[in-house]
Amino acid sequence: MAADRASRSVTIIGTRIDRLAMGEFLERFERLVTRSAPSHIITANVDTVMEEHGDPSCARIIAGAELVVPDGVPLLWAARFLGTPLPQRLNGTDLMEKICALAAQRGFSVFLLGAEEGIAAQAASNLQRRFPGLHVSGAYAPYHGFENDARENEKICTMLREKKPDVLFLSLGLPKGIQWIDRHLADCGKIVAIEVGSSFMFLSGRMKRAPRWMQKNGLEWLWRLGLEPRRLWKRYLLNDLPFFYLLLKQKYSRSKPRQS
Repeated sequence: MAADRASRSVTIIGTRIDRLAMGEFLERFERLVTRSAPSHIITANVDTVMEEHGDPSCARIIAGAELVVPDGVPLLWAARFLGTPLPQRLNGTDLMEKICALAAQRGFSVFLLGAEEGIAAQAASNLQRRFPGLHVSGAYAPYHGFENDARENEKICTMLREKKPDVLFLSLGLPKGIQWIDRHLADCGKIVAIEVGSSFMFLSGRMKRAPRWMQKNGLEWLWRLGLEPRRLWKRYLLNDLPFFYLLLKQKYSRSKPRQS
């Protein structure tokens, strides 16, 4: 199984990225839903790779995910640079829309967890208008710092067990979202969980996505930085910079001839 998974993925600075086009992803996703077991999908970008590189606990969580897909264009560039190209970008917001379209067709239910008060509910309402027949079993915005409150977490897990959604979208951020899934997924029922970053903000209409040309050319980070400079400047301009050095190091280590 490990060898088969390795043959269908690439490794970027220690992070496994699965080689999947959108159609293949949706096929795999549907199989995960219908097998009726808790599953975890990760949308990876440069931040994710750097979190895994610097935090062994995040590395364990990411390595154990059912699927890890490339959310950011820089990961496509990195894979091509390493000689192991990926089929396409699978952005969290795009995935959420495609999954909701599939859910409306197949009768799957979805639940939205995270973001500020009212945003998840508005995103859910907009999605139901776009995809008639989509069943949203609930939307809930926990308070800031809830992840450290055992009673609040038990309340959320109980809510999910009672509502029984097939798909759980989270908008808690990195690494909080994947850490919450790791700790609590087993207590939430037979759910496929996926952290989708700021997608609730975009789909609720509270924040505008970058123009398509910026998305295609890997400049969405610049658009986001312009919208949220105080929150994102350190992440984009400081924390992510070592990515490029580590990528060059990986490339050089692969191409350097071994000495006998």
